Amino acid sequence: MIVGSSAGALTGLQFVVMALIPDSPTQAGEHEINTFGTPTIVHFCIVLFISAVLSVPWPGWTGAATVVWVTGAVGIVYTMIIIRRSRRTTLYKPVLEDWIWHTVLPLVAYTVMVVSAGFLAFSSTVGLFGIASSALLLLFIGIHNAWDSATYIAITTKQGQQGSGNPPPGPKQQ
Repeated sequence: MIVGSSAGALTGLQFVVMALIPDSPTQAGEHEINTFGTPTIVHFCIVLFISAVLSVPWPGWTGAATVVWVTGAVGIVYTMIIIRRSRRTTLYKPVLEDWIWHTVLPLVAYTVMVVSAGFLAFSSTVGLFGIASSALLLLFIGIHNAWDSATYIAITTKQGQQGSGNPPPGPKQQ
């Protein structure tokens, strides 16, 4: 429940980050937003969804395991799409840290989710710990990526203002 509610609240943070992009001197096209911004929302929403699924009073673990397994499998496919998008981006070239946080760690989280869903029917404790771990990892990935986006926009905005020779507007200049 804590992880799910955190994911819901942090989704709002990513909306704030996206709202900052028009004020940034860097060019962020739709492709870059789909590659680096949208996955953060997807990760947060999947964590929120998994939290809701595991809160349902299932009569047995089979239904929950199936939903979690399908969600993890969809996450793996989506991460493969992000890997392809990352390779094709032109306005920004991902560095090692980007590859780790935007592709490798999500792939690990979704793979653990799928495997853990399989365990859920046989050993609910192992399955639940695995699902909780993957959800927590997705939450941390989302936090890191939202922060990374916000700091990147802040730094490039400041560099753009310094490079233009115009100081940022003060209270009287606005």
